[in-house]
Amino acid sequence: MFSPQGPSLRELTVQALSSVERGYDLLAPKFDHTPFRTPDSVLDATADALRPFGPFGQGLDVCTGTGAGLRILKPLCEGRITGVDFSAGMLAQARATHPDAEWVQADVRALPFAGEFDLAVSFGALGHFLPAERPALFAGVYRALRPDGLFAFPIGAPPPIASGRYWTLLGFDLAMQVRNAVWRPPFVMYYGTCPLHAVRNDLTAAGFTVTTVPLTALGRREDGSPRGRLVLARRT
Repeated sequence: MFSPQGPSLRELTVQALSSVERGYDLLAPKFDHTPFRTPDSVLDATADALRPFGPFGQGLDVCTGTGAGLRILKPLCEGRITGVDFSAGMLAQARATHPDAEWVQADVRALPFAGEFDLAVSFGALGHFLPAERPALFAGVYRALRPDGLFAFPIGAPPPIASGRYWTLLGFDLAMQVRNAVWRPPFVMYYGTCPLHAVRNDLTAAGFTVTTVPLTALGRREDGSPRGRLVLARRT
């Protein structure tokens, strides 16, 4: 994270004290050199899980950031692919990397699409939405899809309560709550606000039929359960 290519501690501090949009505008030029970018292993596992359901027509990457999701949409979709994000800085980086894609700057809680896409994906974005905001996000994706369209995104298994990772993520969420209680504008980024059962309920309420498949390429936990699952929400 603190390599010459990545952001400095000072830059990360300035970002954390900004709004979500401004923070990502600032981080955009160095974002792909941070651990915040979705790992290629997750992208590859998602592509492998989606391939049997394709090929697809037109594809949408929701909260595209610097466009990492475009790497799997291109081989899966036969039509145009589009990335949508509200950060102009992130979209500028994505456009430079994928000049053949289409890009839309918009708040994904009010997506400006209707019945245009056969596949929508999203990576690492749910933590930027409070639970009360997820219904609007999922309703917008539902509208953006054609009938029988698919919305897919990976979701990690919760770490065991006895693990260091569990307490690290809990500590991060608590620190973020304190930060947002005493500092404006808020920076919404939480790790514990989108468990699978809550996400499934919100997707079902939006009209989707929801299933999941294990991302076995990501390995298994000590109890044998998968470290990650791919949520498949179908517009029926």
